[in-house]
Amino acid sequence: MHCPFCRNPDSRVVDSRTSDDGLSIRRRRQCPACGQRFSTLETASLVVVKRSGVTEPFRREKIVGGVRKACQGRPVSDDDLALLAQRVEETLRASGSAELDSHDVGLAILGPLKELDEVAYMRFASVYQGFESLDDFESAINVLRTEHGDTAP
Repeated sequence: MHCPFCRNPDSRVVDSRTSDDGLSIRRRRQCPACGQRFSTLETASLVVVKRSGVTEPFRREKIVGGVRKACQGRPVSDDDLALLAQRVEETLRASGSAELDSHDVGLAILGPLKELDEVAYMRFASVYQGFESLDDFESAINVLRTEHGDTAP
């Protein structure tokens, strides 16, 4: 870690603390050359492997953007979307893998989205799972009804 004051390439960790969200570590460092102290925030990186094989860093904003389209016209706030993206990231980090398949990211979105808004869930699932006919929609709706204990068609 380079010192931000004198650019010395070395520093000593004085104190380490886990952040409030538990996803990062705040380290207090001291430069052995100039004696200045500074803080760093360290997080484990998550990389998403797309279908094409291209990798890119995980970004909550992409989750929010994709789900926002499914939630268009629904009573879902920006705060709801931010919480959903946070839950998805926590689920993915809990898997322990630093490299995630884009399919796994989509699967991690489906559960929290179903809890948030079932219509948005159906919209997202129809694209993500590639619904091709009304039968696909009907099957997904029947699964939702079964989960709710509804038996009426």
